Amino acid sequence: MISLGNISALDVDLRVHSMVRLIARLRILPLDADSNLEGIIATLSKGPHNGMVMKQSMKEPIAFGLFAIIADFIIDDAEGEMDRLENWIKGVSGVGEIEVLSVSRQSVRIK
Repeated sequence: MISLGNISALDVDLRVHSMVRLIARLRILPLDADSNLEGIIATLSKGPHNGMVMKQSMKEPIAFGLFAIIADFIIDDAEGEMDRLENWIKGVSGVGEIEVLSVSRQSVRIK
């Protein structure tokens, strides 16, 4: 094993992978009734950047045949990550409003 003073290579590796990850559940409303929800979901599933990943999504009926997207994103628990995620989503074509429903550690199951 490689030793770096009092820190072993194994310790360094464990610290790199121990960053807390969060699951952010968002309600994403379409810009208008003609917005292509499938296209929005496809774009969101490609992921924004910096390790942010959409874990799952579903459509939620709003009213009169309109639907919102409920999506869970895995992000790092770091300053500014939620803002970066929201700004990226707002830039997706067809997205109107965004509402943060919950944010939790990844190990916790959100129902």
